[in-house]
Amino acid sequence: MEEHGISHRTVEVNGISIHVAEKGEGPVVLLVHGFPELWYSWRHQILGLAARGYRALAPDLRGYGDSSAPPSVASYSVFHIVGDLIALLDALAIPQEPGVIEADFDRLGTESFLRMVFATRNPGPLFMPKKAFVPLDRQIPLPDWLSEEDISYFTRKFDKSGFTGPVNYYRCLDLNWQLGAPWCGVKIQVPVKFIVGDLDLTYHYPGIQDYLHRGGFKEDVPMLEEVVVMEGVAHFINQEKAPEITDHIYHFIRKF
Repeated sequence: MEEHGISHRTVEVNGISIHVAEKGEGPVVLLVHGFPELWYSWRHQILGLAARGYRALAPDLRGYGDSSAPPSVASYSVFHIVGDLIALLDALAIPQEPGVIEADFDRLGTESFLRMVFATRNPGPLFMPKKAFVPLDRQIPLPDWLSEEDISYFTRKFDKSGFTGPVNYYRCLDLNWQLGAPWCGVKIQVPVKFIVGDLDLTYHYPGIQDYLHRGGFKEDVPMLEEVVVMEGVAHFINQEKAPEITDHIYHFIRKF
């Protein structure tokens, strides 16, 4: 993506190296990816926001891509992640036994797994067969918003870093609850706009739609301004509907 003016650097924070992609001048917008993604998932928004007068930053979180991958599960708590992001900004003025799910990913093959995840339109749980699985690779068609070049980039980076770091975020869920106990019940007192696709599997977790649309979310986040549900859109919304998401982000942050 260097040909589009996106620059890359590695920043030393909290004893690890964090890779960050950036473009633009002006107020900073920090874009944080999920699983199984990379800074690259925000490539469209980086370009769109930079063109509108913002400095867009998108790191590879610890354990992902070109960032360091500490071996300890406990190194992936929410405090580590928030600490990394704060330190990064400052510097720039399903529990599983370790190895089990990684072995499943290895058996599927990195590209097969990523193609399956990115292409899924089923809002139910992702199913990975444990027996007699033959890697499908290019037999799995890509959605029209993801090119062969895109999937090759993701595959190269996950082949390099592996999946242990990314999965450790999920292994740390119980620890995060323990660490966050002192803040149980605290309201989130910042302006929020929430966007989700109606085919996103997280939108179909039991009770989540009632929580989002019948007052529970607003009670916990008093400054919630809007919940947007995009029809026919799945989990990787910032890639699938790149221009629309860039517009949503821009029109929201420009108010501040």
